[in-house]
Amino acid sequence: MATLPFVTPDRKSANHSVVRRSIDLGRRALGLDSPTPDHSVAKLHGDEAEAPGLNANETRQLRYVRRMGTTGAVLMAIGALGFGAQPVHQNPTQGLRILGLPARLGAAGLTLTMTGTVTVVLAWLLLGRFAIGRARDGGVARRLSRSQLDRTLLLWILPLSVAPPMFSQDVYSYLAQSEIAHRGLDPYELGPRPALGLDHVLTNSVPNIWQSTPAPYGPLFLWMGRGISSIAGDNIVAGVWLHRVLALGGVALIVWALPRLARRCGVASVSALWLGAANPLLLFHLVAGVHNEALMLGLMLAGLELAMRAIENTDPLRGWNLALLAAGCAVITMSSTIKIPSLIALGFVWMALTRRWGGTFRALVKATALTGVVALTVTLIVAFASGLGFGWVNTLGTANAVRSWMSLPTSLGIFTGFGGVLLGLGDHTTAVLSITRPIAALTAAFIAVRMLIAVYTGRLHPMGALGVALGAIVLLFPVVQPWYLLWAVTPLAAWATRPAFRIPTIAFSCVVSVILMPTGAKVEPFQIVEAAIATILVCGTVILVTRKILPWRAEAGAPTAPADRDAYAQSS
Repeated sequence: MATLPFVTPDRKSANHSVVRRSIDLGRRALGLDSPTPDHSVAKLHGDEAEAPGLNANETRQLRYVRRMGTTGAVLMAIGALGFGAQPVHQNPTQGLRILGLPARLGAAGLTLTMTGTVTVVLAWLLLGRFAIGRARDGGVARRLSRSQLDRTLLLWILPLSVAPPMFSQDVYSYLAQSEIAHRGLDPYELGPRPALGLDHVLTNSVPNIWQSTPAPYGPLFLWMGRGISSIAGDNIVAGVWLHRVLALGGVALIVWALPRLARRCGVASVSALWLGAANPLLLFHLVAGVHNEALMLGLMLAGLELAMRAIENTDPLRGWNLALLAAGCAVITMSSTIKIPSLIALGFVWMALTRRWGGTFRALVKATALTGVVALTVTLIVAFASGLGFGWVNTLGTANAVRSWMSLPTSLGIFTGFGGVLLGLGDHTTAVLSITRPIAALTAAFIAVRMLIAVYTGRLHPMGALGVALGAIVLLFPVVQPWYLLWAVTPLAAWATRPAFRIPTIAFSCVVSVILMPTGAKVEPFQIVEAAIATILVCGTVILVTRKILPWRAEAGAPTAPADRDAYAQSS
């Protein structure tokens, strides 16, 4: 595992003297010997060597996988015309002969979306065979090229980017809260119903549970949303499109930053992009679902890349390097003014910078001053320039009204309360939650502090420590939505390579991606059963028909001989 200054293996020899000085300074400052890996998370990371491209047979299989995923995305987009998270008013497909057909097909329309969802997930799993690139039987490990992965990702994103919203109705809350800000009212004091009125076209599309709650999002997001409202007005379709443009911009930043961060950690860029950017959770919830996590994660990762580029540079941290570091800290702070959890990334930049400057108390003070001044300045600029102030600090717990089964402390409280009912002791769920949630918060804080110390002592790369800390925060959060998992998955995709991380992440991503309904709301049980049976039959038939042309078995895509090293140049 790499130690600070966090250089990848191919740069170690060129920076040997810098590494030596850093280690010596750390020893003198902390009274420690050379830092050793934090074995509690060391099993998650391993460097990935470069690999040759795919051979002719694998390239042909990749084309089939790409078409399979694109077909699934198109089916999802068609089914969403009837079973997406459509607005209550201004539904552009309602009453149309062709575009309105999926809404009139009943369970058949839902089957289109569910079949498309499972097809995309299966195509993503098959794509993983070419992204991970493991050698078998003594052969050569091969991976698809970055351009091949980019083309695949683009083809899968395009149908979802023009489809109606799916899996969540949050975008309608964004529109209503942005309109409140556009009218000069305080979205941190008033919800859509009291601010816009019960009969307003934007209020009616907001789920009932959120119609009277203030906005929990940061001022930068609502500032941008206010600009969208000034353009789209009460036009829901135009507003959704403009918010999706923001989400796609965030996805573009993720695709830009993730491979660069992966290379700093000694991880293959295509494997990081496959797990982080091509993940069905990102496609379904950030692109199709139009969640502002896309912009939050994109800015956070872009800021981390800028900051780590400056910190890992062998040149002194002054002049252009210092400006690059400040820019990275500023971009991370901007991401936190969309949603606050990304601010923790600045803490790991702070620790990495402290270690780069020698790990002494003076270095800690200097790093604290630099990151603190940048963060405070950016936050003040956004708060006052937007005119929204700091009211969002008081609304961060708005989502706690939901009891999420994916949250460990919430699930424990619910199951305990249910057990009390069965035993005739009464429903004590609320009382139990008042105990489990604070304990979980303290546990998450402890893990985050431990990861910060691991970066300070050089035991972990900042990307790995950040991913572990965010993973703990997500799992121990009072409310966990499926797309929250991407808070941890995207940074860890650039660092964690071991099966201990990848296998559970792949399994969980697949399961969560296929169990959520595309409407973002309740669907009749009989429709779900009918659609599920039809989806199983269709996808089973596809697997049977394509068993000889797609790499369903490990042997189908396995490397065969070292002579294939140059095959990619001839076949792609």
